[in-house]
Amino acid sequence: MKALQFWFDPISPYAYLAFEQLPRALEGISCRVDYRPILFAGLLKQWGQKGPAEIEPKRAWTFRQVAWQAHRLGIAIETPAMHPFNPLALLRLLHACAHEGAGPNRWQCEQVQHHVWRGGADANMAQRLADLRARLAPAREPDSEAVKQSVKDLTAQALARGVFGVPTVEVDGRLFWGLDSLEMLTAYLSGDAWFDGPAWDAAGAPRPGVVR
Repeated sequence: MKALQFWFDPISPYAYLAFEQLPRALEGISCRVDYRPILFAGLLKQWGQKGPAEIEPKRAWTFRQVAWQAHRLGIAIETPAMHPFNPLALLRLLHACAHEGAGPNRWQCEQVQHHVWRGGADANMAQRLADLRARLAPAREPDSEAVKQSVKDLTAQALARGVFGVPTVEVDGRLFWGLDSLEMLTAYLSGDAWFDGPAWDAAGAPRPGVVR
């Protein structure tokens, strides 16, 4: 049985779509998925990038593409009333739900994803957050220093493994980034011979080029 890590931040619409699509991508494959909620902004800071919603033309395209992909995949989606937003309250809630040494379960992650991406409301509305917290009944205090540190530590772990964006699925030390990588992930897990040859390493090898 393969062990997969699904690195995500609920702020990302692509992470939401990939989360919803993942069971279909893994049909018939023996595996276990561990869900790893991390701070996308921490990845952006480390790698010197802006989020797609922070660049206006890219923001408009991103949400048009997301709407199309949701339509094509048959996944319900409504953009939250404010985006981008600060996802820390949601990340800390997920970490507070997790038992020591393990991540949140799929149902807990689903509740948070649907909180953000269904209904079109403000993800950080106080009453909605309170209702979500009551529903999830976290084992730990989300605002505790231990939980805050847990979010930081897991984000640092992701960076150490080379994660640069969300969603990313990690398996056997290989990283599959983005919603559109799920087909590639399925091929790998299904034993596609391409992954056994030199193509993976050769395609990712550094090459000389202009540095800005």
